Amino acid sequence: MGSVDTAALVPPTTQRAVVVEAGDLVRVRDDVPLPALEKNQFLIRTEAVAVNPSDTKMRGAFVTPGGVLGTDYAGTVVACGPGVTEVEVGDRVCGAQHTMNANTPHRGSFGEYNISAGKVWLKLPASVSTEGGATFGAGISTAGLALKLLGLPLPDAPVQKPAYILVNGGSTATATIAIQLLRLANMIPIATCSPKNSDQVKTYGVEATFDYRDPDCATKIKAYTKNNLRYALDCITTAESTSLCFAALGRAGGKYVSLDPFAQHAATRATVKTDWVLGPSIFGDGSTWPNPYGRPPSEEIRAYGEKLWAVAQKLVDDGKLRHHPVRILEGGLDQVLVGMDLVRSGKLSGEKCVVRLVS
Repeated sequence: MGSVDTAALVPPTTQRAVVVEAGDLVRVRDDVPLPALEKNQFLIRTEAVAVNPSDTKMRGAFVTPGGVLGTDYAGTVVACGPGVTEVEVGDRVCGAQHTMNANTPHRGSFGEYNISAGKVWLKLPASVSTEGGATFGAGISTAGLALKLLGLPLPDAPVQKPAYILVNGGSTATATIAIQLLRLANMIPIATCSPKNSDQVKTYGVEATFDYRDPDCATKIKAYTKNNLRYALDCITTAESTSLCFAALGRAGGKYVSLDPFAQHAATRATVKTDWVLGPSIFGDGSTWPNPYGRPPSEEIRAYGEKLWAVAQKLVDDGKLRHHPVRILEGGLDQVLVGMDLVRSGKLSGEKCVVRLVS
């Protein structure tokens, strides 16, 4: 792809995109169908995409063979359906897609074009780079859903009485979004992370950080919060991370929310209420993924998602919500496969992998 031309175009019927074929073969194809625009949808020429850990897990029963991979994107609007009033051709936007939804298998983000999905998108102000914007999609959606499951408000209705909340894995991409939303909602986030990432995590609004590798980590968190920690958001979700969060929560118990299904044997306290986030549920159209990831459609979640992204739009416009640090790969869609290997390797720390599609 070359530089972006913002003149309105007739949407193509096919595109170049990253797909997962039978046998879990991930490859770039040049003839992937591009669905026609509906009246309330707009078409984005993709300029950057971000690679999430979930993208590397779309295998086996998660896959609709030939479906387009990817969740996060950013780019420029190049065509609008007749019912679209919120954006116009030439606007820069970012958002998320419901990848590997069997009902819309060609709607992943890793393609030359993206079609807007509901209200799960925002316009990028001049202060935010396209590459930075590409990191927002999954992060805003997942962090926002986590707040809902924790019973905490969005920043437009902050709590009256601040309370501590532990964000485990504070240097991850979802965590830095969650930390900012929590701080703006008048909560007091603290986080675990490696010492090398402590200063970076603090710039997003945590009051204190703790080394998750310290054998006394939970004890130190309990002392810091005077044994009164009532909320934990686990952005790592291993048996070890669940155990750490449960050990850090105060004597009265509280709420634990993870970003994946958690090990039940590690959830050792009956006084702690638990749940986990399914990011793609933000669209309100349910999930066709295998159990325990399947979900029925939910208008309640759809409405919450619309509110969340409207709140995020204002925060981004006001400079109050910053994106995660990025590591940029050049070279277009072929580099998505390289990015997936990088994410899978576990070598990224405190950065999110973004692939630039446009020079």
